[in-house]
Amino acid sequence: MPELHQERTMPPSVSKRSVRMETVKRWRAGWGYPTTLLCMYGFFSTVKPLEPFLIPYLTGPDKNLTVEQGQEPRPRVLIQLWRDFLQCYSSRELLYWSVWWALATCGYNQTINYVQVLWQHIEPSQNFTVYNGGVEAVSNLFGAATAYGIGFTQVDWAQWGELALGSFSGLGAAALFTMTFTANIWACYAGYIVFKCLYMLLITIAMFQIATEISMERYALIFGVNNFGALVLQTIITAVVVDGRGLGLGIIPQFTIYGSYFSAIAVIFFLRGVYMIMRGRQSHRDSTTAEEPPSLKDSDTGPEQRL
Repeated sequence: MPELHQERTMPPSVSKRSVRMETVKRWRAGWGYPTTLLCMYGFFSTVKPLEPFLIPYLTGPDKNLTVEQGQEPRPRVLIQLWRDFLQCYSSRELLYWSVWWALATCGYNQTINYVQVLWQHIEPSQNFTVYNGGVEAVSNLFGAATAYGIGFTQVDWAQWGELALGSFSGLGAAALFTMTFTANIWACYAGYIVFKCLYMLLITIAMFQIATEISMERYALIFGVNNFGALVLQTIITAVVVDGRGLGLGIIPQFTIYGSYFSAIAVIFFLRGVYMIMRGRQSHRDSTTAEEPPSLKDSDTGPEQRL
């Protein structure tokens, strides 16, 4: 006689728990889990320097709180941070610089994360003695020198800054297109060094301009929010362009998108920079015209009439 096997039915609670465990395992195995950790790490590691400045800022002349009030763990501290956030980003100049920061940092991170794959595509390592590490070191050295050297220039970045953002972002896009469509690994290396130097140059200017608009106590808040925005954008681009559940593009189409991305940034900020310069010159002409003394009227220069 064949043996009869009784099927065991699992309790509903056990089956739901196993389904949840499988869902968590799939999520941790995919891109969502490390990306979430990366975003959290980037945000909180940048916001961390806020702590030493929080109490002096709240007890200073601006907020005029007592030390006991500043140390109380009340929601008013979060409310104050939210007010500072709204006050800082109400400045249009700071908002535009911060938008460029988030957009450009997102594209920069995507480029440096996948440039090794591009180099491998152009010149496989088994056919060529790779110098990828040396190029990274040289690009960091040149980028640091560029960021240091910009501090010695005498430029009114409040007037010319946005035009510089657009112009140099366009050069960065050209460097990315050169890296993408060249078949020479040395040209790709050179394009990468130029791209990295341009980013270091512009991010230094952006940090300086934003720092001049806010107090020192707000540096960590604004810098942290800008970097967090860049990480969110990077997560979206990675999910859409790179991930297999999105478009899953190859390395050449990826870098074509990155070059087009920086081209769009360049056009937007270049046009705005031109507009701001033209508006500034028009305002200067109007103020000069308004300050000119009125001309004497001929009717007032005649001889006095006798009574």
